[in-house]
Parts: sequence; C-alpha cells; structure tokens
Amino acid sequence: MRLELQDITIGIGDLELQGRLTIPHPAAGLVVFAHGSGSSRHSPRNRRVAALFHERNLGTLLLDLLTVEEERSVAVEAALRFDVDVLGERLIAATDAVIAAGHTGGLPLGYFGGSTGAAAALIAAARRPAQIAAVVSRGGRPDLASGSLASVRTPTLFLVGGLDAWVLKANRAAAARMSAPHRIEVIAGASHLFEEPGALDKVGRISAAWFVDQFSVGRMSEAC
Repeated sequence: MRLELQDITIGIGDLELQGRLTIPHPAAGLVVFAHGSGSSRHSPRNRRVAALFHERNLGTLLLDLLTVEEERSVAVEAALRFDVDVLGERLIAATDAVIAAGHTGGLPLGYFGGSTGAAAALIAAARRPAQIAAVVSRGGRPDLASGSLASVRTPTLFLVGGLDAWVLKANRAAAARMSAPHRIEVIAGASHLFEEPGALDKVGRISAAWFVDQFSVGRMSEAC
C-alpha cells in the first residue's frame, strides 16, 4: 500500500486552517479528524489512530479547527475550545472546501471527533447529511451538540472509556435523543484519554471497522 501525504491550508474567509492529509492507495474512504480541547494534528494520539486507519485503507485529514494565531492566544483559544457552534461551522466550511478542491477524490467521508470535537462533528453531520457517511465520537461531549442531535441522520459510534463515568452517562443521554443508527461501545478499564496500555489501539481498530462498514453500506446503496 502506498501513502500519499501532504500538509494543506484551508482558507475559510479570512481564516486559514491547517491540516495533514494522508491518502492510501487504494482508499476506502476519507476520515476528517475534529480534534478536541488541547489537541491538534500534531498529537501523537491522533497520529496513532490515523496510522491504524491507514492500515484499513482509510484516508485521514487531521484538521486543526483553530488558526495558528488563535492557538498562540491563550485567551482566544480557551474561549473557542468549547464554542462548539463555531467549531461546527468551521468543520462544515472546511469539509465543503476540501470537497471543492478535489482532495476527497469522490471518496466517502466520515468524521472522527474527540471531546468537544465530537460535538462539532455531530453539528456538521446534521448540516451535511448527504456528504457525511459515518461519525465516531471518541470520549466525546455530544451533550454540547444537544440542539443538533435530533437532526443527525448519519450512523454514529460512541466510544467511551469504562472509567469515564460522567462522560459515559452524557453519551448515553445524548444517544437516547438520536433517531440515527448509533451504537455505544465501552472500552473496559479505559479513562477519558484512553492512555491505558492497548486502549487507544482498541479505539483505532473499532473505529476503523465502523468506517469501513458504513462506507461499504453507502456505496452499496448508491449502486442500487
């Protein structure tokens, strides 16, 4: 398998968002990472999960939803990290821009969101049901996207650490408000960041299988 990697800049109005795009050949789909609070495309955790996706022929776009200037400003960064409506709008605009630029190559698209990034992913999926074939929320805060949950039509997988009791409760409450196909998967013995030995690899493997399955279903539907 050959990997094609490039760093890209996505212009959204006056903003410039940075991303790392990796496309395997052949590719079964493209997953856009919506990072959570305090994370970025440089995160070793995100890169580890992305590498596991590549093994399943899934392309990845590790996308920073804050600009370089915003990340340097502690006050601005702190305010935006939990403004999921703004992050959701940026994810939507970035998705549209990536499609328009031809980076997706017509591949099925999915979102992989962590923490607050999961809320942004659900907001964006609710607004782009025809473009987004699958969503994975990793240790996510879907409760922050409460106004969009009922509008989500995209199959969604919620991955939560078994030791992350409050987030697990919030995920179950959020999932109960969704009519879209969804599943909650609890990683036994894992905490919020899945730092325990083997936990993050489980996240990567389970998520990759979800995306492969959902992308396959979408292609079969199109064929019919």
